[in-house]
Amino acid sequence: MDDGAAELLNLLEIERLEKDMFRGLGSGGETNKRIYGGQVIAQALAAAYGTVDEDRLCHSLHAYFIRAGDPSIPVIYQVDRSRDGGSFTTRRVVAIQHGRQILNMAASFQVVEGGWDYQHPMPDVPAPETLLSRDELRRKNVDRIPEALRADFLRPRPIDYREVDPRDLFDPAPASDVNHMWFRMQGAKGASAAMQHCLLAYASDMNLLGSSLRPHGLTWFKPRQMTASLDHAMWFHAPIHFENWHLYSMDAPFTGGARGFNRGSIFTEDGVLVASVAQEGLMRPLKPRPKESS
Repeated sequence: MDDGAAELLNLLEIERLEKDMFRGLGSGGETNKRIYGGQVIAQALAAAYGTVDEDRLCHSLHAYFIRAGDPSIPVIYQVDRSRDGGSFTTRRVVAIQHGRQILNMAASFQVVEGGWDYQHPMPDVPAPETLLSRDELRRKNVDRIPEALRADFLRPRPIDYREVDPRDLFDPAPASDVNHMWFRMQGAKGASAAMQHCLLAYASDMNLLGSSLRPHGLTWFKPRQMTASLDHAMWFHAPIHFENWHLYSMDAPFTGGARGFNRGSIFTEDGVLVASVAQEGLMRPLKPRPKESS
């Protein structure tokens, strides 16, 4: 297992402080300026799992991002045991830093049951082995990054992802909102079903908001907008083995009111729909700075 995967697994192995109170590290995720949203969701889900019987798996979660997370200090997670029923268990989790909520989340868990099966087919896209990795794309663009930021730009990350239609990070042309990406974490092999859910929840925040940036010729490296995830919903449909390739098929059917709405479907490499995701994000145009008088 590489160091990045071990670090992420450690990040999601949160510490129990009391019966329904947990503590997770703030640093160590995708970003160093603020806590990556998928990290808080995954840790909150891990906290909820810490209060649920082992025969129940999460089938849905609904979270709101309230404040930006501070990576310099831990996050406290308080779990409310809303209901323990015969088939379903419901939990509410509040993430706290500096005495204030940064996220609240509701999650529902269910015993494994059978039923009717139906799903939409997986889109036909190129195989992941034919595509450049995130690391390869970043190495090709490193000379366009200020020298002081290059080490973090090239820092190894545990999730291997490969975009089907990558755009120029710094000078993107408007493109379709349809956004396909393969991703996996080989270090997930052997992880519990609960940890597999937490890892996929962590990864599900990657590139999703970027779908609504695509039609407008925007990226995070072209600072014409303020962006932030506002909420995040996820539904788990089938067992997860995130050490294998999964296709994240995303689109953004609406942008407006300084917000973008994004959807995602996650398939195994052989076409099984294992999860669905929805997210609304802030897309606020930045006002141009006034020119200095000569």
